[in-house]
Amino acid sequence: MRHFAGGEVAHEVLQRLLEAAHAAPSVGLSQPWRFLRITDQGLRTAIHAQVQNEVQRTAVALDTRQDAFLKLKVEGVLDCAELLVACVHDAGPETEIFGRRTMPAQMSIASVACAIQNLWLAARAEGLGLGWVSMFEPAALAALLRLPADTSPIAVLCLGPVHAFYPLPMLQQERWREPRPLSELVQER
Repeated sequence: MRHFAGGEVAHEVLQRLLEAAHAAPSVGLSQPWRFLRITDQGLRTAIHAQVQNEVQRTAVALDTRQDAFLKLKVEGVLDCAELLVACVHDAGPETEIFGRRTMPAQMSIASVACAIQNLWLAARAEGLGLGWVSMFEPAALAALLRLPADTSPIAVLCLGPVHAFYPLPMLQQERWREPRPLSELVQER
């Protein structure tokens, strides 16, 4: 979701959404997620500037699709009612080894993704939209947010009321990309 209607998310609703995220499964019950609620307008504006910087860099990297890409609305940082930053907290292999010994970074990210998915589904059940913004430089956002060295941002989450939900994924509606059929994504060995 990238098109928001402004408005507010009631405190008790936001609490339910965050509780749903917190109830997500995590590898070894590590719960490596951290959510930052951005309430300072100046900080929100600075995050938006970082996102716009990456939008421009992505457009250049897309070469011949640059103009088409720049016509897409790829974020709702300034439009959404609530802005959250989802982070991965890495407690280190000596603390969180259960289920993560061979792939600690991947399992932490997968666990945080489960929390985001729970948040997303709970938001939809509450009639709210949620959009995942991935266009930012993680080190720059971490510096802006003054995150500790063991915590990294992986998603800027735009949350709030919407005028309408998309009938199809927005990138599909805009003919940017078509989803691949399930048959291409499931294999047997």
